[in-house]
Amino acid sequence: MAERVKSQTKGLDTPRTARTRWLPRLSPNPDAFGHATENFARFMGTPTFLVYMTVFCAVWLIWNTWGPEPLRFDNVALGFTLLTLMLSLQASYAAPLLLLAQNRQDDRDRVSVRQDRERAERNLMDTEYLTREIAELRIALREVATRDYVRSELRSLLEELLEANEAPDEGAGRRTARRRHSESGATDSMPKLNPGGRES
Repeated sequence: MAERVKSQTKGLDTPRTARTRWLPRLSPNPDAFGHATENFARFMGTPTFLVYMTVFCAVWLIWNTWGPEPLRFDNVALGFTLLTLMLSLQASYAAPLLLLAQNRQDDRDRVSVRQDRERAERNLMDTEYLTREIAELRIALREVATRDYVRSELRSLLEELLEANEAPDEGAGRRTARRRHSESGATDSMPKLNPGGRES
């Protein structure tokens, strides 16, 4: 009984062996295949493709309708069955190719949107940084002396210097006037002599 349980658990625990593949696994390059499908889908959306498709269908219908009967390959009585099958096959392949191209375009748009969002976030961060720097510069400029303030201070200092220069000049003038007045008083107090040598 224990051996039977062991064999059952062994079958559940061990992984299954890989199956032998009769055909090789197809692994095309997704980028190259996607690029080719996008080119095909882009070509299908051009007027050139529509013109070529119209010419092809017209030649097909004209040949199988008025062409030599032994050389006709699509019966008119059956309603051009072969042409219908070819157009259906072309549509069945065109739809997945268009979807694949659309998926790749959506992936590119998603990446572009993410990059735009990251760029917008970086721009916002740069703008906030510049705003903070400008605010700091304005605060710093408030403490810096402006041109008008410096001019007013220089003007007031010049006025003070001129007043200080005028004050010593006035004092010196007053001192010389006093000196002259004292000298004149001294000469007046001295006795005057006549020509004869007598005091007057």
